[in-house]
Amino acid sequence: MIGAIVGDIAGSLYEFHNVKTKDFPLFAPRHGHEPRPTDDSVMTLAVARALLDAADDPAALPGAAVRRMQEFGRRYPHAGYGGAFRHWLVDENPRPYNSWGNGAAMRVSACGWAGCTLEEALAFSDAVTGVTHNHPEGLKGARAVTAAIFLLRTGTPVEQVREHIVGTYYPLDFTLDEIRPDYAFDVSCQGSVPQALEAFFEAKDFEDAIRNAISIGGDSDTIGAITGAVAEACWGIPDAFRAEARARLYPFQREVLADFEARFVAPSPVRR
Repeated sequence: MIGAIVGDIAGSLYEFHNVKTKDFPLFAPRHGHEPRPTDDSVMTLAVARALLDAADDPAALPGAAVRRMQEFGRRYPHAGYGGAFRHWLVDENPRPYNSWGNGAAMRVSACGWAGCTLEEALAFSDAVTGVTHNHPEGLKGARAVTAAIFLLRTGTPVEQVREHIVGTYYPLDFTLDEIRPDYAFDVSCQGSVPQALEAFFEAKDFEDAIRNAISIGGDSDTIGAITGAVAEACWGIPDAFRAEARARLYPFQREVLADFEARFVAPSPVRR
């Protein structure tokens, strides 16, 4: 799950100042700004906390997701939330609003770790996604990310995971080199989740996956978060990257991360 946070932080400086190359500094100040966790990290942690809350009562997960997302959103109000979601965060009677935005996919990585079976992980994904992003494309984007994480962390070969994604969710009928010159900002699941997944599938290790994700431009922090979440399930997190992410989290956020990892995250199979 920390892979999403690493990818978010690394991409945060490039969201509105895209790069179209893999040769760029990671975690270095840019234009006078420090890399930082954005709404992607905040909501990833909120979902993780909700899964901990509902660990013994899965039926309570939708309510826990609403409660924790509103709590974390109000606690960190300047993280960069989208307009509709920002209103949802302060609504006294929050309801799903038929969104297909990529916020559904960037926050869902904990579901891929918490599920004991693929079916359970997908049920968790639907539960935490449907409280806001109940459009079929929103639900699909979250499911695709959850499925990739679950399959990778349980040892499914990468090529078989790709086949599952192509057969169930997205065709992935492009390469990063083909789309990089013209790919632009797109906050829909259908316009960013396939690209984030392809960034993983073309990578040789965790860092390469993050560089792939950011190099295409677009919504760089969210694409980085999605790619990083999937890459973690395959290769784990380099110690230096984990340290960079933890140093940029508040103590409360580090506590949530530690609690979730202690309960749900086992080491991933080593890929060679």
